[in-house]
Amino acid sequence: MQAKDSNPPDGGYGWVVVVSAFMVMGLTAAVLKTFGLFFVEIQQHFGELASTTSWITSVTIAIFHLGAPVASSLCVRYTHRAVVITGGLLAFSGMALGFLGLNIVWMYATTGFLQGLGISFSWTPAISIVSHYFSKKRALANAIASAGECAFAFTFGPFFQWLISQYGWKGALLIIGGIQLNICVCGILMRPLASSCLLEANHSEIETPPGSGASRIDKEDKPPITHKTFNWMLVRQPEFVLYAIFGILAAMSFFVPPLFLVPLSHSLGIDESWTASLLSILAMVDFAGRLLCGWYANLHVTKTVHLLTMTITLISTSLMLLPLANNYLSLAIFTGFYGFFFGTTVAVHITVLADVVGMPDFDSALGLFMLIRSTGGFVGPPLAGLIVDVAGDYRAGFYMAGATLVLSAGFLVTLDQLQQRKERGSQTNIKPEKSTLPYPSLHLLKLQ
Repeated sequence: MQAKDSNPPDGGYGWVVVVSAFMVMGLTAAVLKTFGLFFVEIQQHFGELASTTSWITSVTIAIFHLGAPVASSLCVRYTHRAVVITGGLLAFSGMALGFLGLNIVWMYATTGFLQGLGISFSWTPAISIVSHYFSKKRALANAIASAGECAFAFTFGPFFQWLISQYGWKGALLIIGGIQLNICVCGILMRPLASSCLLEANHSEIETPPGSGASRIDKEDKPPITHKTFNWMLVRQPEFVLYAIFGILAAMSFFVPPLFLVPLSHSLGIDESWTASLLSILAMVDFAGRLLCGWYANLHVTKTVHLLTMTITLISTSLMLLPLANNYLSLAIFTGFYGFFFGTTVAVHITVLADVVGMPDFDSALGLFMLIRSTGGFVGPPLAGLIVDVAGDYRAGFYMAGATLVLSAGFLVTLDQLQQRKERGSQTNIKPEKSTLPYPSLHLLKLQ
């Protein structure tokens, strides 16, 4: 049973939920981001081609996105807590069974499918329940929660490498699976907003007229009527459609820079040890960007959709400038700008989605948004790779990503214009009732 979020606490126990979501982000998204460390080990063990081995990560990413609507519908039907705990158990099962390492198809089914489903069932409700607990401080809460991905990714890289060197890739998978069981602990801490349910129940008791035949016990046993169906009809709302198209175009761009950053640095003749530090810089400034943008959005100085439009514009600018780098220092500076503005975008884009659809439909919207956005993530890297092959230069991939983000910003501007037009229309339709009574006092008596 989900609680009605008419008055989110905006603090209190909500901060426990934020910390739990912070941990879940680290134990899911950060694990996915650093799983590439197992790539060579698994490839050599099974003697498979790189393209065959890469399907493990591809399956994980695909199931992560495809499972989002399922996770959201389960959150609507049951509770966020139950879905997160289920996700933790699935993630552990994927890693623990992957420890057996029977064959490459087995790895697709375990560390691919089960792990992807576990990440989806953990990540989606964790980020969703934070928005239910916060209203005025929603942007800050989402920023802190999402920062867990950066914080854990920064430490997981050397930690996973050490695990592989000490216990082998199979032993490392088993240990990581055990660590992911902590997702279940985080899920237990994600207490449903039951207080408003009790208030509704008590309110219905008071309003029950005498002699209606409904006993006090019956009223207490019946939960309040809440939004308990997954709303697929959101695809008919113009505002959601515009934001979903923005999500597709943004996802097409976001997966490109990390893919071509290392090859670009190699083409500039930068040493491999310095190249590795670029990824660390990317993680640190990403973390700082999320927290700073969340703090600024919490001040409510700028409308969230306007803030998102600005951050997208700044990301596209940094991507256009990044190919101009000709040495390590300039490349590190432009990489820092990109990572920082990427962090600001991630910090606020979930908050904008909540503003677009409203909290009653937020769970459904998040699942649909993740599903639709996945098409951009699948199309973006191959398209950028094709452009790089045709141009014969890695810089072309960054230009493609920047141009796509500029196009996505246009849909945000259109969305904002549509929202403003609807707001003006609703204000003009509200007209004060004209009194036909001779005296205002009599009119007040009539209203009473």
